[in-house]
Amino acid sequence: MNRLVGVEIGGTKQQIAVGTAQGEILDRRTVRLGDKTSAGDILMWLKDNILEIQERWEIGGIGVGFGGPLEFKTGRVLCSLQVPGWMDFRLKEWFEEQFGVPAVIVNDTVLGGIGELVLGNGAGSSRFFYTNIGTGIGGGLYLDGRYYDGCGYGACYLGNTWVPDWRDSRPGAMTRLELICSGKSIEKRLNTPGYVAGESCLEPGNGWVSCADLAEGAGAGDLFCCQELDRIARTFSLGLANVLAIAAPDRIVVGGGVAKMGDLLFSRIRRYTKEYAFVADAGHYGIVESRLMDDAVLAGGLLTAGNPGLAQWG
Repeated sequence: MNRLVGVEIGGTKQQIAVGTAQGEILDRRTVRLGDKTSAGDILMWLKDNILEIQERWEIGGIGVGFGGPLEFKTGRVLCSLQVPGWMDFRLKEWFEEQFGVPAVIVNDTVLGGIGELVLGNGAGSSRFFYTNIGTGIGGGLYLDGRYYDGCGYGACYLGNTWVPDWRDSRPGAMTRLELICSGKSIEKRLNTPGYVAGESCLEPGNGWVSCADLAEGAGAGDLFCCQELDRIARTFSLGLANVLAIAAPDRIVVGGGVAKMGDLLFSRIRRYTKEYAFVADAGHYGIVESRLMDDAVLAGGLLTAGNPGLAQWG
């Protein structure tokens, strides 16, 4: 029986799954290649592992989630904002030449949204928005079960919307939402000398401060941690309120590593989004955590490898 392969090419984590067209994961491989990872390192790891998988399984197709903007029709990567070496890379051609099976290349957040739409907390939604808070922040809008791809290069990438920059003292300072709210940006800020208040449990000198440390501190009532989480949630909620005003999704699902903070983060996001949302949206949407979390992109890859139409608009 033919099996399918789902692939996640991220800024931090790389994953491969073997499974079925229904999104069932039968086997998986995960690696973190480190801060100095390049496109070449990732491609070498993928090639070695998928060739080994093909020795054990008969593979009928591959669904790939790539962490960056791309041209869907050709599977050509435009660039990566996290990893060097991907500029103008023809990823679909590479997969099909290396492994001899059809490949579908989709943005990783978009693929995670497909997984959540079919198998997770997006099921049953007719106007669904999915986003993640991980190394970066993406987004995908799905109307009547189909991904909306804009002009063919992706749409609704939440992390690239503009928000006020509270880190900058200049009047009217702005930045991309991702540069404040992504896990990478949060940890960079927390580990900048002088940023964390001296009386906080996150006081520098205790090693690398992670998002998990921030959540633990907020859960213990640490004033700085609670204030920082409030700042993050306020900014993220501005982005969600804008999505609601423009697209009016009935359900918003948030995944990614930072979303694992759970209610510490989600209670704040719900509160501030309610505060910022346009009156026409009030009471007509819900914000929930991803059900699939780390499996979302892999499940979406398997589903899309079996049914490429899931990733096509129109």
